[in-house]
Amino acid sequence: MKTGTNPNLLIGGLTLIALAAMIAAYFAPIWWVSLTAPNYPKDAFPDGIRIHFHFDGVFNGCRAVGKGSRMAGEIIQKDLSHEDERYNPITDAKKDIDKGAEGLDCVHEMNTINHYVGMFPIATGAPVEKPLAKFFFGFFAVMLLAFAASGQKLRLTVLSFGFAAVAAWMLIDQYALGHLASHVAAYVDEAGTYFKEPEKIRHWGDNVTLISNIVIAGLIVAMVIVVLGVWRIRSFQLLLALVPALLPLYFVIEYSAWLWFFGHTMHPWGAFTVKPFMPTVLGEGKVAQFSTYSYPYWGYALLMLVFVCLMLALLLRRKQLRESAAA
Repeated sequence: MKTGTNPNLLIGGLTLIALAAMIAAYFAPIWWVSLTAPNYPKDAFPDGIRIHFHFDGVFNGCRAVGKGSRMAGEIIQKDLSHEDERYNPITDAKKDIDKGAEGLDCVHEMNTINHYVGMFPIATGAPVEKPLAKFFFGFFAVMLLAFAASGQKLRLTVLSFGFAAVAAWMLIDQYALGHLASHVAAYVDEAGTYFKEPEKIRHWGDNVTLISNIVIAGLIVAMVIVVLGVWRIRSFQLLLALVPALLPLYFVIEYSAWLWFFGHTMHPWGAFTVKPFMPTVLGEGKVAQFSTYSYPYWGYALLMLVFVCLMLALLLRRKQLRESAAA
């Protein structure tokens, strides 16, 4: 009598772990970048000028500076009117002065620094990928649910209904609700923050619209190809795990490509002239008086967990297919 773990249960368990990690990674910071310089002292800017890269955008990575630091001890002067409360050392002695404290908006600060050498705002990077990332994650999630299914009929059912739901969500979100148009309008506005060339920026916006339409259509075509492939080719099901497993690689390729774009697409109106350069992808670098740091963050560890779990599940399913073919 045969004993042991059912391979389908093991494959399903590994795939569901990968699915949960992938969903968590979408909301997590994947990579961080920081700039440090003498004019940003460590006691006032403990992380330097730091930003976090997510799949759907770039966010502030600076922390609020707490009591006892130079930044907390500084006072921003303003005109006081008679309505303003004066600080009372007796009544406010036990007051938590850190309550509600916010860190510097380091995305804005980095944009300000970068524009001096002619770089465009960070938000102009990946203008197609960021708003469409959630649909690609939906696409991958359906693929993983189908891969976890042990039967061909159930697998095709999950793919058909799942892809139909993702496609409907995408079309309604981008066209019926007008999110594509509003995103392009915001992109054009952001791209022209520092360098006022409306015709050039409008052309960039038209390109974002065109490429977004192509990508949306391409994703729907990919859904059809996956369904047909799984239906007609038995081993095609392995791609249901392989394609999402490579998310860590996709991110690094995209990240590197957009860093190249920013370092090689600098506006001549910058206050300082800098030769085109490749910003640091991983590790430490130097640009003028700034030291740069670029490293994966905890969200990238989630992507690596996705990779490991799916590769194990894929090998188990591959072995299962070989054994059933030989039987």
